[in-house]
Amino acid sequence: MNRQLRLKLERPARARREPFIASPSNAAARRALEAWPDWHGGLLALVGPEGAGKSHLAADWATRAGAVVLDRAAADLAAEGRPVLLEDVDRGIDPEALFHLINSAGETGGGLLLTARTPPALWPAALPDLRSRLNALPVAQIEEPDDAVLEGVLRKLFRERHIRPADDLFPYLLRRIERSIPQAREVVARLDEAGDAAGRPITRALAREVLEDVQGDLLE
Repeated sequence: MNRQLRLKLERPARARREPFIASPSNAAARRALEAWPDWHGGLLALVGPEGAGKSHLAADWATRAGAVVLDRAAADLAAEGRPVLLEDVDRGIDPEALFHLINSAGETGGGLLLTARTPPALWPAALPDLRSRLNALPVAQIEEPDDAVLEGVLRKLFRERHIRPADDLFPYLLRRIERSIPQAREVVARLDEAGDAAGRPITRALAREVLEDVQGDLLE
């Protein structure tokens, strides 16, 4: 019996990022970022689900704009006269610091790109004036991953585990898994574990068994 051998190798540090997968699900966000520096008030919120490519697009913008990349947990969030990138804003940030960054974005040489999983209207804001600013922020939305993005992510996840499944596995998975990057990670991890445990290649037959288990866990 032919067996698919998969070596458990330590994953090397990548010299470059995986290429971004352009698709209709992120086309509007890409157009909005390309419009820099003509953003209204120098501001843009880039919003989308986990793993959708926000950080990739934001990093490309920061390089192009010569932006300062700030850590939202840092004590000093000032960057006068420079474009600024601030990620994961919906996970918590000092409200006064965010208010100041938004106000200074329109100044000469300024600009502000904020990333988050949820729209600005849902971000916590203890200051009434900050709430008003957040509600008025221009938003670029990355939609849930379409087939092109999800297949690209699945292929990347398999490559990282040194697995080369047959091409017919991908359309099979795309028709059956939840359209989310976390679900894709979960399915690939379980396929890897199941294949190792049973000494089996990663096939549609194994995927059928694994997906039944995943769906059963979600229903519990």
